[in-house]
Amino acid sequence: MISLLHHHAVGRMHWLTLEYFRVKRRDGSFDVIEKLRGFLNYERNPEPYRNPLERVTDWGELNPTDGDKEKHSAVERKVQAARCMDCGTPFCQTHTGCPVNNLIPEWNNLVYNGQWSDAIDRLHKTNNFPEFTGRVCPAPCEGSCVAGLVDGPVTIKNIEYSIVDRAWKEGLITPRIPLERSGMTVAVVGSGPSGLAAADTLNQLGHKVTVYEREDRIGGLLMYGIPNMKLEKDTVDRRVNLLREEGIEFVTNANIGQNIDVNEVKANHDALILTVGATKPRDLPVPGRDLNGVIFAMVCIVLLVYVI
Repeated sequence: MISLLHHHAVGRMHWLTLEYFRVKRRDGSFDVIEKLRGFLNYERNPEPYRNPLERVTDWGELNPTDGDKEKHSAVERKVQAARCMDCGTPFCQTHTGCPVNNLIPEWNNLVYNGQWSDAIDRLHKTNNFPEFTGRVCPAPCEGSCVAGLVDGPVTIKNIEYSIVDRAWKEGLITPRIPLERSGMTVAVVGSGPSGLAAADTLNQLGHKVTVYEREDRIGGLLMYGIPNMKLEKDTVDRRVNLLREEGIEFVTNANIGQNIDVNEVKANHDALILTVGATKPRDLPVPGRDLNGVIFAMVCIVLLVYVI
């Protein structure tokens, strides 16, 4: 048996399975990882962001990547997944906890058992793009976690992006080419998260989908509204390229109603979906509004994206 230090820090040890690791519990004792009383035995330990002194030099993402000392080990992932309580009523996956109704206790348990392939399948059942939500979602699931009523909630967000990151790394996410086509065509106007999700779902149903985007890159808010420190552009492009391989067509610099006639789009497709964003800001008549440096948030973010 091997005992670990507090927070269960450990390097890669392929010759020993995780079941044999003894980790520190709240009472100071060491024992093998178990789930039945995990929420009582183990403390919440969210994965920390990268060192700020390193981040300011590269504009990189907040979350640690492989090789960063801040990144949780496989042991710590198992320990944190063990804290999920298997609640009779898991509020984390209800409409008050997760807007897309992720099956959170199920994939937490799969991570605990080391069933990572099953975990990404379960995550994709409700979430088209977990690599986006796992990074930018404010995690209302954790605010709804039953464990959080008396203790720190389960580190749901960390576990979510660890599932999808591992799936990409291990080649578990591959193009899903529909076996049959319906013969129906759909135009989606707007390539933000809503547009991409609609396109992905409709394409998997067998319809031919064309996404129109007025900007020169696909992603909408994901590309032009979220800075790299929260969501790397390569992460967005990776998913878009997968959707393209699955048969979705993307048309950029297509401003419907401006350089492309909406009637032409409607005539060439059986259905039209509008998933456009609200890019017009709402001003506030408050003291100090006219001071230098006070600008609208979206303008600031877009300028930052262009600079990067």
